Amino acid sequence: MLLLHWFVFLLLLPLSSRTQKLPTRDEELFQMQIRDKAFFHDSSVIPDGAEISSFLFRDAPKRYFFVVEEDNTPLAVTVTPCDAPLEWTLSLQELPEEASGEGSGEPESLEQQKQQIINEEGTELFSYKGNDVEYFVSPSSPSGLYQLELLSTEKDTHFKVYATTTPESDQPYPELPYDPRVDVTSLGRTTVTLAWKPSPTASLLKQPIQYCIVINKEHNFKSLCAVEAKLSSDDAFMMAPKPGLDFSLFDFAHFGFPSDNNSGKERSFLKSSSKLSRQMSSKPRVDLQKICIGNKNIFTVSDLKPDTQYYFDMFAVNVNTNMSTAYVGTFARTKEEAKQKTVELKDGKVTDVFIKRKGAKFLRFAPVSSHQKVTFFVHSCLDAVQIQIRRDGKLLLSQNVEEVRQFQLRGKPKAKYLIRLKGSKKGASMLKILATTRPNKQSFPSLPEDTRIKAFDKLRTCSSATVAWLGTQERNKFCIYKKEVDDNYSEEQKKREQNQCLGPDTRKKSEKVLCKYFHSQNLQKSVTTETIKGLQPGKSYLLDVYVIGHGGHSVKYQNKLVKTRKFC
Repeated sequence: MLLLHWFVFLLLLPLSSRTQKLPTRDEELFQMQIRDKAFFHDSSVIPDGAEISSFLFRDAPKRYFFVVEEDNTPLAVTVTPCDAPLEWTLSLQELPEEASGEGSGEPESLEQQKQQIINEEGTELFSYKGNDVEYFVSPSSPSGLYQLELLSTEKDTHFKVYATTTPESDQPYPELPYDPRVDVTSLGRTTVTLAWKPSPTASLLKQPIQYCIVINKEHNFKSLCAVEAKLSSDDAFMMAPKPGLDFSLFDFAHFGFPSDNNSGKERSFLKSSSKLSRQMSSKPRVDLQKICIGNKNIFTVSDLKPDTQYYFDMFAVNVNTNMSTAYVGTFARTKEEAKQKTVELKDGKVTDVFIKRKGAKFLRFAPVSSHQKVTFFVHSCLDAVQIQIRRDGKLLLSQNVEEVRQFQLRGKPKAKYLIRLKGSKKGASMLKILATTRPNKQSFPSLPEDTRIKAFDKLRTCSSATVAWLGTQERNKFCIYKKEVDDNYSEEQKKREQNQCLGPDTRKKSEKVLCKYFHSQNLQKSVTTETIKGLQPGKSYLLDVYVIGHGGHSVKYQNKLVKTRKFC
């Protein structure tokens, strides 16, 4: 083990003008080290149990190292990309053997030994490419020197890294509830009321948690780090310095580096500049807003624009560690002005529609060319909606729609279609609708009439469950996901699962079981079965099947609750 620490020292020797000891999890020493900010500045050592923030220049990889001192040690590594996707790899380095005194050759120099470590590729344990918050977790890792290499190929970017050998006791990131979604409970012309379930970290572990809401018009965010990067992207003072450039006193002032030899005039200038920086960094962007509201679980966002779609994200922040976890975000369109506006549908294009409780929306479809048939695809994300379709004033159909429905109507030259959507009495409704005169090029995947998932009770074991679902004649991609739930998770709770339009991209990577392509020309035989393995005895699991169409849109089957046998 002394040899292991010696090689880490060799790796880090050029990084500091003074000798540094590798951070350990000796609690007293760890607390002393973490208070000494200079200890970790520009260091390639990842401290055990502390999140570090750093910066990557485009196409310039960065390496970090940490030591696991004993075999069979738990290990967890979390990497959070901020404003750009990352490529990162975790590997276990093979250290050079200790030189024997009986060798006939000349002993290697310290520089040669250090270079041997850096050039060693090691054994790759995990790799990832993307902008998700991704985890590597191992309940039992061998002792050795671990290397984390990160690369950004798109642009200069920030990121965060957290590594620990005591994941069970640390729990620095707030835990999400069994239903981590943000619900829209009320909608106005300039207001949206949001509600969410509390984090177990606050309710069970009694740790101080505050919630931060992020509102914007572009998209949902996957991490609070990405939000903060977006908030500061227009701030010239927050741009990363380019290598090789000289820094003025003004530059250092805004990056938080004090000058040792300032005249009175210079100190006055720096003080004024710092004040200017605080004013600029605190100035809110018009298209992105972050609001921290304490530990409340309901909040009304105000001062919004009417008839405008907004995206809402919720983050649980541990007040002690300042580390955060993202809920599953949502979106909503604010209420229109008093004058009713008709939305124009474009042939073959999916349109998102939000309807307030007991409200109504009108849509218009006017094909540009003559047509024999017109097909409407409606995907109800929340509660059921009522749809009425009129052609040139004549009522063609009036039905209630749940989940995904397809309506094919006979066409007429130069016909115009008026669609009226009426919301549910229970709450707000959200749906996707597509109208097309070319159904063969539709964006939604085709669905069987029965979208239930069947579980075979006789095939249940302590560690697996076998399920089946119907397919279609068209070849589609099916993905199945599992999520462990509490034993008291009831059928009624399943029905309350909202926003069925959220696809597989909102699920955790660890919940994915598999994806496969499936179809059958014979509808009587268009059924597929799958055995989900690796389950725990006596546990309940919620199973979801997504079918993904050629246009990339996904539709979720009715979820299924299964429970493994307790004794086998």
